[in-house]
Amino acid sequence: MESTMNLSPGALAGLRVIEMGQLIAGPFVGKTLGEFGADVIKIEPPGAGDPLRNWRLIQDGTSVWWQVQSRNKRSIALDLRQREGQDIARRLIAQADVLVENFRPGTLEGWGLGWEELRRLNPGLVMLRISGYGQTGPYRDLPGFGAIGEAMGGLRHLTGEPGRVPVRCGISIGDTLAALHGTIGVLTALYHRKVNGGQGQVIDVALTEAVLNVMESLIPEYSAFGAVREPAGSALPGIAPSNAYRCTDGVVLVAGNGDSIFKRLMQAIGRDDLGNDPALADNAGRVARVAEIDAAIEDWTRPRSVDTVLATLGAAKVPTGRVYTAKDIVEDPHFRAREMVLTQRTRDGHDVAVPGIVPKLMGTPGQVRTSAPHVGDDTDAVLGEIGFSSQDIAALRGRKVVA
Repeated sequence: MESTMNLSPGALAGLRVIEMGQLIAGPFVGKTLGEFGADVIKIEPPGAGDPLRNWRLIQDGTSVWWQVQSRNKRSIALDLRQREGQDIARRLIAQADVLVENFRPGTLEGWGLGWEELRRLNPGLVMLRISGYGQTGPYRDLPGFGAIGEAMGGLRHLTGEPGRVPVRCGISIGDTLAALHGTIGVLTALYHRKVNGGQGQVIDVALTEAVLNVMESLIPEYSAFGAVREPAGSALPGIAPSNAYRCTDGVVLVAGNGDSIFKRLMQAIGRDDLGNDPALADNAGRVARVAEIDAAIEDWTRPRSVDTVLATLGAAKVPTGRVYTAKDIVEDPHFRAREMVLTQRTRDGHDVAVPGIVPKLMGTPGQVRTSAPHVGDDTDAVLGEIGFSSQDIAALRGRKVVA
């Protein structure tokens, strides 16, 4: 594992981002923009800071998740509930390119930081707002976490086994999907600002809608045929064969659903009778007999080890893979060669393995330039950049406006 920690500029160098969000969706946007060179200033409440600092496994009082989510950011501890804190936020936003926030709709307006006021301060501001249901509509004021977005967006209904209670995928995928859509929105708005007279705009991302947007054919199938797609375990309904198959020592995933791939797969497992069957030459025919095909594949995989199956099907150029754990990922030579497992030194002096950066840009690659900050590490520096003297900052600190 290697570290790419250095001071090289990135594609977004010179872009200033104010991050007001907490936990997952908003901060993931800041993380992504920061990896490509943006100056991301994270506003945290004095004291405990972002609640993510205390989520899951803790090292020296801080979640190791924090080390990924907040690298390449500067932290300013600012109490936005106080009028002076709101005034400082306005001064920061007046000099920023992007504001990212994922509070419940109406929260910023209650602090005097709504869009209409901010656009008067900074007409070029790009404001990303991520919430459970969006800034409009009958549900806008309801609390909405990623899990609810996954449920209402249609994803949860499809996870798990038929007839069982739906399961979550094990991570907060709804939040991350919203963040990725938000990042796309920010970059799109910045391009528009550049070519259309410098005007900013609001980007409104709802967790529910971000999930719905990746649900493939779910809605048109219902519209055209009245078909309500149901959970199917590890299979991919309507596309065959694509499933998980048991081996002597684990499970393999096999995606043999291309026409030519299917023929190679059947040849590799000694089932040329199926591979050469004209009725199975296309996907529609295979879907009609998917149970028969799945049984034939598992009859072949079940007495064999995972390694044997992977080697045999890999030689036949059939997409196949094992189910990776965290240990498998960290030890995998391909992930390491692609710098997708990096070593990052925390500010408390620990080396921790973290995911690398996606996507890979050839000319201006994303990088880890700084480790995740402690609460308020950069308060003095950031306030100094917008005109506060050391005496001013000390007075603000005494009034508990900043920390």
